[in-house]
Amino acid sequence: MGVFKVDWALDGPIPFTARECSHAGTVHIGNTFEEIQASEEAAATGKHIDRPFVLVAQQSLFDDTQAPQGKHTAWAYCHVPHGSTVDRTEVIEKQIERFAPGFRDRILAKHTFNTDQLERYNFNYIGGDINGGISDIGQLFTRPVLRSSPYRTSLKGIYICSSSTPPGGGVHGMCGYHAARRALKDIFAHSVKVVSIKNSEKTKSEINGCCE
Repeated sequence: MGVFKVDWALDGPIPFTARECSHAGTVHIGNTFEEIQASEEAAATGKHIDRPFVLVAQQSLFDDTQAPQGKHTAWAYCHVPHGSTVDRTEVIEKQIERFAPGFRDRILAKHTFNTDQLERYNFNYIGGDINGGISDIGQLFTRPVLRSSPYRTSLKGIYICSSSTPPGGGVHGMCGYHAARRALKDIFAHSVKVVSIKNSEKTKSEINGCCE
């Protein structure tokens, strides 16, 4: 699937009725599991829906360099059929307004990306697909190519760690983590020991020592 994305300059934070949402860097707007399923199924089968599943990011709540003092920024996207150029600004804003009455009154300016514009912005986003390929069970283990290490490239010492590598897109950093482990093992014959640091009193030297 592709995505349709909107960026906003806001006169204030998004006025979510749920207090918890006003303290989150990202908010997933779906209302019910049934609505989320209907939205994702529609986009996957080439249809558009009036109440899409919307992912909202509001980093200016935590980073005051994102906007002038007293102002805020936010962005959101919803899934759309691959290659769709239908403007989804209205339905995305209506979905946010549904759970944050008064949101539209705070919009100072906006910028939109349809799938074609996203692909021209970044050639990897074919058809507006920001995940670099479908995230099904086959792609999970074979993207971007079927080989023993999907992070290696044909040029020794060059590795790929984009969302086109396992385990795919998402705010988790695991593509880079696994690529780094592969590079350390290939180039330095270095095996990284992964540990869980639960004791906040551990010193810096102790933590560093766990990773040597």
